Amino acid sequence: MQGIAIAALKNLHRPDLLESRAFLNGEWMERRETLRVIDPATQEPLADVAACSLPDADAAVETAKRAFLDWRDWLPAARGEILRTWARLMRENAQDLAVIMTCEQGKPRAESLGEISYAANFLDWFAAEGERAYGETMPSHLPGSRLSVQMQPLGVTVAITPWNFPSAMITRKAGAALAAGCTMIVKPAPETPLSALALAKLTKEAGVPAGVFQVLTGEAAPLARRLLDNTEVRAFSFTGSTEVGRILLTQSAATVKKSSLELGGHAPFILFDDADISRSVSDCIKAKFATSGQDCLAANRIYVQRSIYNRFVEQFAKATSQLNVGHGLEPDVDIGPMTRPSVGEKCRQQIAQALSAGARLVCGGQDSLLGGNFVTPTVLADVTDDMLIAREETFGPVAAILPFDDEAEVLARANASEMALAAYVYTNDLGRAMRLTDRLEYGMVAVNTPKFTGAPIPFGGWKQSGLGREGSRHGLLEYLEAKYVCFGNLAA
Repeated sequence: MQGIAIAALKNLHRPDLLESRAFLNGEWMERRETLRVIDPATQEPLADVAACSLPDADAAVETAKRAFLDWRDWLPAARGEILRTWARLMRENAQDLAVIMTCEQGKPRAESLGEISYAANFLDWFAAEGERAYGETMPSHLPGSRLSVQMQPLGVTVAITPWNFPSAMITRKAGAALAAGCTMIVKPAPETPLSALALAKLTKEAGVPAGVFQVLTGEAAPLARRLLDNTEVRAFSFTGSTEVGRILLTQSAATVKKSSLELGGHAPFILFDDADISRSVSDCIKAKFATSGQDCLAANRIYVQRSIYNRFVEQFAKATSQLNVGHGLEPDVDIGPMTRPSVGEKCRQQIAQALSAGARLVCGGQDSLLGGNFVTPTVLADVTDDMLIAREETFGPVAAILPFDDEAEVLARANASEMALAAYVYTNDLGRAMRLTDRLEYGMVAVNTPKFTGAPIPFGGWKQSGLGREGSRHGLLEYLEAKYVCFGNLAA
């Protein structure tokens, strides 16, 4: 396993996509200070990436402001053509982009390829949606007047992106911002800047004007604060933990920025006894273990109706024990390393606390033979609502299974969380499905499917899982302001 990532990066079809310089004002900028990017599977260094300074952040904003004055006047179709070209270049270079992502993030290569496709789709979607940023006219309440509302781009925007989806979370934000006529500064996670810089390389090839899209690499906290303190930044979008989201929202309040936050999840997976168990097991594996469990949509609390509980636990544990753990570049790997050591440590703490409180270990639980950031896929049964794993997001390959008796009970338990991003419901009873989708207090509900995201859908949560929406026409609106115009004295 040692050296596999370094060898893969040396054998890219396009070695120039492996970039370590910041991308500011259409140019590649070296810096004396650097941050080391490592392979989370082996701890081997992959690159030393430029660590931008606070003056760099100020300069990026000024550049973005100047670029906005021109970019906002481009025809939507012209902006869309550039976004489509960017998407095409992503697809043409998908293999290299996937290798870069797997090396720095750890997810299996097949999942990285899937993310590149997913990310490119946002660019195509917003390329078209930008041409449909319709305003409206209204019947006047004033004699001789004409009333209208037009949608106009906000200006300079900032995206602070996470390490679990290092490409898709950029295009989902930047696609909307650029299509709306805004400029965007991306601050990628320190763990995964190489994917962001590779995308920046392709924006230049696609014809994105200098200053319209920039990538500011370096330590997250000081750069984010500097950007949010700048009054020229009109909006920011953040994907990450609820704890960090609260901090950023507080910081942005001083300058009253428009905020789009996609924060933590604690998704319930609710399985009723009229659903097909085999299919439910297969789908629950997908919902739980995608991105090695490091996914805000991961099924965190698996509620199973008591009459089928034992059968489900047995089949689910058998399927979990068959998952292959290894380096994401190795063939047939299902579970890669945790990107951060702290994620693996949290998994181990939750397992230990649950077992000490009476949960039953069905499979896994032991430290991975691979060591380091690897976590053995684990199934805990007989979990109760007061256990840590039932109260806090896991963000790793540990599944908690909880029995329930009836619909009213499981609905109340599922809703008893301030994390309210997504929920899954499995039942063949249409009436029950409709009742649950009406009453679950979540931003997104998937019925009988583990797959529901994509460019056309409004991605976002309720309660402390976020503000605003990404994707869909709602995602475009995050980067537009409504301007009301009244023409008076037209009768004369």
